[in-house]
Amino acid sequence: MCGRFALISDPAELAEQFGAELPARFAPRYNIAPSQALLSVRMEHGERRSALLQWGLLPSWAKDASASRRPINARAETVAEKPSFRAAYRRRRCLVPADGYYEWRSEDGRKQPYFIYRRDRASFAMAALWEYWEQDGSAIETCALLTCAANQIIAPVHHRMPVIIDSTDYSVWLDPAAGSTHVAHLLQASSDETLAYYPVSTRVNLPANDSVECIEEKLVG
Repeated sequence: MCGRFALISDPAELAEQFGAELPARFAPRYNIAPSQALLSVRMEHGERRSALLQWGLLPSWAKDASASRRPINARAETVAEKPSFRAAYRRRRCLVPADGYYEWRSEDGRKQPYFIYRRDRASFAMAALWEYWEQDGSAIETCALLTCAANQIIAPVHHRMPVIIDSTDYSVWLDPAAGSTHVAHLLQASSDETLAYYPVSTRVNLPANDSVECIEEKLVG
């Protein structure tokens, strides 16, 4: 799964990479957590636009926003069939920019967090779905990240990883006219050469800790 991530790249570089104007106020985030607002890129009126979405998908048909379960991840293997995700998978796909994400591994009876990033230190796009929910004049836009079986590099840390969309496939993934069968081939793990990881402090365990110390490599020994 993917339950925490960081986005710290220069906004101008992100805008160029994703072909979308970013919010006027955009600060680096080192510990983005579920239920918080995250930056996304999606298609609106034929153009790529950025949007802030609440992390934890609320289906449009949910009766009660406060009582409904809000999954933060959707499994690539079942996303096309699951009632909570299948409509969004067909028509409401988006990209979530990131510079790295966190996973925890059990070591000596405790959970050790790791920061997972691209070897070239470039930002990347995680595949996601978004939904619009409205009731009694109250509206919420939410999202969930797609995950797949981990590649050989990431598997020692966690058996799942986010689906990462290559920049050459952004247009296909974002196109609402491209049915689910046309994007299914994108739902796979990135190559073993793409990502790397290192241990970090348990500061990241607490969502309130949102500073550069969260991504600093922890010295072992």
